[in-house]
Amino acid sequence: MSAGHGHGHGEHGSGNKRVALLISVLALVLAFSETLGKAAQTNAIAYNVEASNLWAFFQAKTIRQTVLRTAAEEVESASPSETQKKQVAKWKETAQRYQSEPETGEGRDQLAARAKEAEKKRHQSMAAYHHYESASAAVQIGIVLASAAIIAEMAVLAGIGAALGLVGIAFCVIGAFFPTAVHLF
Repeated sequence: MSAGHGHGHGEHGSGNKRVALLISVLALVLAFSETLGKAAQTNAIAYNVEASNLWAFFQAKTIRQTVLRTAAEEVESASPSETQKKQVAKWKETAQRYQSEPETGEGRDQLAARAKEAEKKRHQSMAAYHHYESASAAVQIGIVLASAAIIAEMAVLAGIGAALGLVGIAFCVIGAFFPTAVHLF
């Protein structure tokens, strides 16, 4: 009878070691999801600032362009002199340059394209962030359930914890490679 009891204790101890290993793996997944989530959140903020700055620059160019066009129209409507006609031509040329400056990337057309690209990257980073947050939540619950499995001696809790760990890994993969493929939020 004593031998059987010892054997059972060995199995129980071995089970606890497996659950402890599961908890360690879940903690590792949690560390990755939290780190990746923070990086995605930081990127989203940076892209948001970039897009805002580009749109502000776009608006400034629009105001300058409008002022020049208005001034040109005003002078043209009052039978301008040759000197004024030359000035009007310069204003129109500058207004056109404000619209498109491919060499500097600072024309309105280029600024709008750059701002839209920054917005797209912000959107992708925020989507990734949300997936990493979902991964973290699943893994945290998995850790709690796996820990409870040791105390309650219920292997089913460890199994659910492991399944939640797989869910967390899946969300990490989605966040890293397919952030906009799955829409939860």
